[in-house]
Amino acid sequence: MINESALMESKTLRDSVLDRTDVLDRVKALSLLPDGMHVTTAMVAAHFEVAVKTLESVVEDHQEELAANGYQVLTGTRLALFKRASGIQSRAKALALFSRRAVLNIAMLLRDSKVARQVRVYLLDMEYLARTQPVENQPAPTAVDPLDDRIDQRITHILGKTVVPMFNALIETSGEHRRELIALRAGVQRIERRLHQHHARLRRLEGVRDDRPAVGVMAAMDAMHGRTFEHHIAKLLRRDGCTNVVVQGGHGDRGVDIIALTADGRRLVVQCKRFAPYLSITSPEVQKFIGSAKVLYGADVALYVATCPFTPEALSIAAEAGITAVHRGVLEEWSAGEPLEVLE
Repeated sequence: MINESALMESKTLRDSVLDRTDVLDRVKALSLLPDGMHVTTAMVAAHFEVAVKTLESVVEDHQEELAANGYQVLTGTRLALFKRASGIQSRAKALALFSRRAVLNIAMLLRDSKVARQVRVYLLDMEYLARTQPVENQPAPTAVDPLDDRIDQRITHILGKTVVPMFNALIETSGEHRRELIALRAGVQRIERRLHQHHARLRRLEGVRDDRPAVGVMAAMDAMHGRTFEHHIAKLLRRDGCTNVVVQGGHGDRGVDIIALTADGRRLVVQCKRFAPYLSITSPEVQKFIGSAKVLYGADVALYVATCPFTPEALSIAAEAGITAVHRGVLEEWSAGEPLEVLE
């Protein structure tokens, strides 16, 4: 797999990923000039949060490469025509312009910019995904022994469909030993719940390993459509023992995208938001979900899952209302295999 250092040192590697200019907006929205195609030196420096002198130094060292990717300096008649066409008001006798391709080129050259480094991480991850797509018509490997899978499911089925109902019947007809029976039933239900969790974790441990960095998981989700993202979250819920998982996002969902039952039978609702990572979930959005989750659905567990951060106020309101805010960092860990505590 290509690493960050190799990308910064090799022009050939940089050239191989220059068409992926969409990653710029995945990290931070790139503001363009009125022509919708170019940005100035000052705008590029602001985007990458570096000094103009730092950027000019990079341009000087790599001017030929950048020029091949759309960097240009306008003077004289060309500058006058550009000013007139774009409406720019400037007395400067020269104007350096960068195309989106040239801006991406800069992102692969700037060493001391957090924004540029995030862009490189996305590029590397997309390159990894492209190289590791499964070959069509190959059978999927079996992750878990089917016999073990059947035995595990048979045990939980017996506990849930036979033993627990038997305790329910005994409790209804018993007087003297009612308290002891209730305690025994609770113990059996705990065992059933743990078996569900064990089954899910065993499948993850024995399954085909995915050694991509965690950020690769997030890049894959950032590339999903909203509906695909909802189904991905539903898959995570099932993995962690939830049942009756229904994806209902869309028109008429009343502010809830997924409904389900946790492994121990609590009513669960989920709101899914696949937003760009530079955006944030705000308090009004959380407040709207509180109404849907608590009033319309009477949820015991409510998850607000987002591919972006939450504002401090939104986090505070969520905590007060009993809403679990699954922000980008938590979602990254959850997708990588760490179960959500609220579902256990």
